[in-house]
Amino acid sequence: MDKMSLEEMLAKYGFEQFKWISGNDLVIRQWVRLKCQFTCPDYGTKAMCGPNMPSIEECERFFSEYSLVAVIHKEVQGDDSVVEEYNESLLELEREVFLSGHYKAMALMLGGCHHCRECTGRIETCRFKEKSRPNPEAMGVDVFTTVGNIGLPIEVLTDHQQPQNRYGFLLVK
Repeated sequence: MDKMSLEEMLAKYGFEQFKWISGNDLVIRQWVRLKCQFTCPDYGTKAMCGPNMPSIEECERFFSEYSLVAVIHKEVQGDDSVVEEYNESLLELEREVFLSGHYKAMALMLGGCHHCRECTGRIETCRFKEKSRPNPEAMGVDVFTTVGNIGLPIEVLTDHQQPQNRYGFLLVK
């Protein structure tokens, strides 16, 4: 399947703002994981977040095995229902790309997994493994630098009412 067919799939699910990169273009940094550990209230409570993720070295090796990754932009303002809809669409896209022959297809979600009101906190006991995916930061992705390097918008916000530039990733092949 060529890029044009993949782009048609992206558009079908409403993902019209994206750029293609290689897995080696994802900027992986230890500080991202440590920032999660020390500043995120969900750290240690979600199966798809730290400390349940592979090491930074394993994440780097994992991403290096992909030659085609879609960085998908979504401007978000308001409640989390927009993020939940985005993530559901991203999962449906991942499935369609997989069924089209890209057996390595995997999505990284916006904001992480929120399928359960109370997460078990462990991947082994996750109740929705087929729908659960880590967010890029849990895998050590420095989203700011990665998207900045390819010319997509992102900035530090000073007010929760400002529109947010959020990113999901679809690892294809």
